[in-house]
Amino acid sequence: MQHRPIDDPVRPFGAARAHPVELTGPEPGQVDPAVLGALLDRHGWERRGGAAGRYARWTLPGSGTRTSLLVPESRAFPDAEELLGEALVALERSGTDAAREVLVSLAVPSDEVRWWRDVPAGPAGASSWVVEEQLRSAARRMLLAGALAARGRAGYYGARHRRPAAAALEQVLVQAAPGGRRLTAFVPVAAGRALAVRLHQALYAAREAIDYRRATGGMDAFDAAVEAGVSHELTEALIALVRGTEGARVGVAWAPAAGVPEECTDGDDPVEFSPGDLDLLREAGARYLHAEPAVSVRVTGTVVRLGRTGPRGEGTVRLHVIAGAEVPHVRMTLDEEAYRIAGHAHLVGLPIRVHGRLESRGGFRRLTGASGVVPVQVEEAERDRLMKSLQENLDFFEDACTGDD
Repeated sequence: MQHRPIDDPVRPFGAARAHPVELTGPEPGQVDPAVLGALLDRHGWERRGGAAGRYARWTLPGSGTRTSLLVPESRAFPDAEELLGEALVALERSGTDAAREVLVSLAVPSDEVRWWRDVPAGPAGASSWVVEEQLRSAARRMLLAGALAARGRAGYYGARHRRPAAAALEQVLVQAAPGGRRLTAFVPVAAGRALAVRLHQALYAAREAIDYRRATGGMDAFDAAVEAGVSHELTEALIALVRGTEGARVGVAWAPAAGVPEECTDGDDPVEFSPGDLDLLREAGARYLHAEPAVSVRVTGTVVRLGRTGPRGEGTVRLHVIAGAEVPHVRMTLDEEAYRIAGHAHLVGLPIRVHGRLESRGGFRRLTGASGVVPVQVEEAERDRLMKSLQENLDFFEDACTGDD
């Protein structure tokens, strides 16, 4: 199926790979007139008459163009597909942000997360490169916090769930308005609705917790807000968004094609945050950071580094986690016997299993109280893969046999 290109610098949030759906406009036969009308209204187009019950005329005020769209009320209108085709062509030729955003939402049904920052303007209304990067960075951190909360509730995640949460952002498209004051992220409904829902709920919970703290002096609301998705990572994202501004807002608009999720309501106003909230956000973030408990785990992983200061005694081991913890790597200190077992398992290409507690300090990257270290048998094909990885990365493993007889 061929699609017309959208000539817009809309980019994936994570530039690691392209969006799974190319940035192309939909075919007229794929467009629901009701969805197109809802998107036009959302993005600033104005309805100016038309034939009642047949079609509507839409224009974009202040665009400097005379773009006018005729959109049928439904596909039952005799010339519906022809009118829709003409409307899509007009949108593509318009070149305005409002037109491009409509086309993106039609091509990939998406919930839209929007950020606004009130920042001082430079000469002739320009803004510095730093201002634009600050907005983009804060927005990405906020979406990452939402993706983390969609995987499970915690006051502080550290390295937990980080890889799958970051991978979820690869499917998010982003478009920034000139000036570093407004940015829109298009979160595909099929893959990211849970992220958008959790972020929406967390933002309102954070706002309510701040207001409660200011009114009563208590932090109880912040503790309860964790269940809604508020975390250390979200408070840090909000601080990054608000810092250096006169205020900021965040809002979520649901994809018309998918409807409003059951857990949320439609037409909610954006959530506002001000510089006066910064100290309370920092206080809450520190509380989350220090209150998150250690986690008892049984981790299976491959040894990627070993080291100790002498020929005998305890040593440190770094594991690449295969199962048992939502972190990519952990470090631990092992006694002499456990260290020898880990070294031997590494040399023959076997993973090990170990019990311990993931400590929140350092981002859940360190395992304390490690015990019960045993090699784990794997299938021959997997063992060959592990041995090949060992041979290709010998520089990392020069200390593997230190002190072993």
